[in-house]
Amino acid sequence: MSFIGTLKVEAKGDREIVMTREFDAGKDLVFDCFTKPELIKRWLYGPDGWSLDICEVDLKVGGKYRYVWKYLKDGSTMGAGGTYKEISEPDKLIHTERFDEPWYPGEALLTTTFVETSGRTFVTINVLYETKEGRDIVIKSPMEGGAAQSYNRLETLLNTLTLEGKK
Repeated sequence: MSFIGTLKVEAKGDREIVMTREFDAGKDLVFDCFTKPELIKRWLYGPDGWSLDICEVDLKVGGKYRYVWKYLKDGSTMGAGGTYKEISEPDKLIHTERFDEPWYPGEALLTTTFVETSGRTFVTINVLYETKEGRDIVIKSPMEGGAAQSYNRLETLLNTLTLEGKK
């Protein structure tokens, strides 16, 4: 399996992380994979050995989402959720993120944009943390590896959905 683009993670300013990844699929389908629970559960479970057991999405401005991941080895869980602030389907999604057991202080604001060129979609996720300390904790964590594995799974899912004629 080859992946069209690899995840790039960069610090920006004092409080921001920017993640970018290109996918070989149209932005409508990529947007669906970011917003439909039945699709999210198939790719957004972080590093191998985890599952996304709870995935609830109320996709409307002011609507909430909630994810609960489970570490398969010992059954421990990690939850997070937030509120949708802006939805411009299939171009942009803005929402907050807060973990149940915060591993970084405060809440983050995620702005995800989907730009399609010639059937490929370039996804940019800007994550704005409340503090520089929060951003630095995330940058130093193994987040990048888990996110990269999830986005590789998303690429595989997109290929499968495209082959099934859902592109």
